[in-house]
Amino acid sequence: MDGQMSNEKLINERIRRITDSILEDYKNGRDIDKMDVFSQPDSDAVTDIVNKLLNILFPGYYREKNYRSYNDNSRISILIEDVVYNLTKQIAIALRFREEYAQSEESEIRDMSEEIAISFISRIPAIRGLVDTDMEAFYQGDPAAYNKEEIVLCYPGLLASTVNRLAHELFLLKVPLIPRMMTEYAHSRTGIDIHPGATIGRYFFMDHGTGIVVGETSVIGEHVKIYQGVTIGALSTKGGQSLRGAKRHPTIEDDVTIYAGASILGGETVIGKGSVIGSNVFITSSVKPGTRMSVKTQELVIRHREEIEGPRETKPEGTKPENWY
Repeated sequence: MDGQMSNEKLINERIRRITDSILEDYKNGRDIDKMDVFSQPDSDAVTDIVNKLLNILFPGYYREKNYRSYNDNSRISILIEDVVYNLTKQIAIALRFREEYAQSEESEIRDMSEEIAISFISRIPAIRGLVDTDMEAFYQGDPAAYNKEEIVLCYPGLLASTVNRLAHELFLLKVPLIPRMMTEYAHSRTGIDIHPGATIGRYFFMDHGTGIVVGETSVIGEHVKIYQGVTIGALSTKGGQSLRGAKRHPTIEDDVTIYAGASILGGETVIGKGSVIGSNVFITSSVKPGTRMSVKTQELVIRHREEIEGPRETKPEGTKPENWY
């Protein structure tokens, strides 16, 4: 028993020393040493806002667990008030990351945050109009979709594009951090990474979706169809922060189809209207409208063992072959 007590004291002393060393490490004044957890938006609160916004966008598809009402108008009104209230709080925190608001009075921050939140929520009908075109594009573009309920409830591509359309509006309102937190939440759920700065037209369709990357300054037209693993990215980021604000990502014009695994890179790259980009194509320069681009299929060579080593010795019936292929 005494030995056990001694061992526990030794472990506690080691943990105390380690804790002291970690606490001392926080005093170095680096960015990683920041201690104020209330100086940036709350990721859980932002996620909750996203889910409530999905409920507002699709009132007949998502269930709200916190509120009960026999009247749909009352239910939606409560959700809207909740979103405006909590979004205002998160925007007030985020605005401090904008240089012009770094030293502003709390009252000024609060008024501006409320104005932004109300301006954002007023755009919901326009966002719903865009999302409706996306639903139609998914339904018309995928014969595996039996109804639109399946698309709303099951398709990661629609979830990712919908959250992006919400985040994009906050991005246009110059809200720091929160738009990116929203799209990263969608990214974590779907495997689709769309920067909220990307501009995307109507009838946008991402089939399967996993692994799609769309960069900040991408411009995507109407009736564009993208398959899994596609990258619409920057040609080079070695310039780092000096490239901020520059057009680094491609422009995809209307009626373009981009098949799985294709990479389209560069701010000056334009994929012309009506083009079809085949799987695994790597593009760093512009493509004329109506172009069909593909990688030439490599020859598949199959050689059986007999062709390589000659006939094998016949073994008695029932004997298991060795190294058979």
